[in-house]
Parts: sequence; structure tokens; C-alpha cells
Amino acid sequence: MLAIRLRRVGSKKRPYFRVVVIEASNPRDGSFVEILGHYNPKSKPAKVDVDRDRLQYWIGKGARPSDTVRTLVARHLTAPAAQTPLTP
Repeated sequence: MLAIRLRRVGSKKRPYFRVVVIEASNPRDGSFVEILGHYNPKSKPAKVDVDRDRLQYWIGKGARPSDTVRTLVARHLTAPAAQTPLTP
């Protein structure tokens, strides 16, 4: 089963994450299928850059977003007028 989750790529004490599609059984920093975007929690405000079209594509294919990714997308990428759920 595929999952959409964060992969840490930042150095020590400087977290930076990629939003990736990955096999659910792989470790956090294991091999991935596709990079969907980036998340920088240290910037003020936190910067989230995710390709929405590819996100919806993978959700349509059965990939399940992690709780963290679901929260990030809901808080940072969803416009107030056009909120759509991330479930297929």
C-alpha cells in the first residue's frame, strides 16, 4: 500500500521535509516513488509547497496521506472557499 508522508532531508537541528509518495512498509527516509513537494517548518511562517494535482492523482490511485500531511494540506494549501476532502 502506498502512503503520502514526510521525508526528512534537513541537517541536524535544521529540519526540512519532502512530501513523498512511498511504500507504507519502507522506513521514513527510505526509497520513494515521487516527490510531491516540500515543507520548511523553520521559516516564519512555515512554508508548504505541494503539487495539488499530483496529490489528488495519488489519492485517487489509493495512496493514503499520513495524519501530518493531511493536517499540513488542510492548514496551508486549502483555500477557504474551495475546501475539498482528501479522501477518494
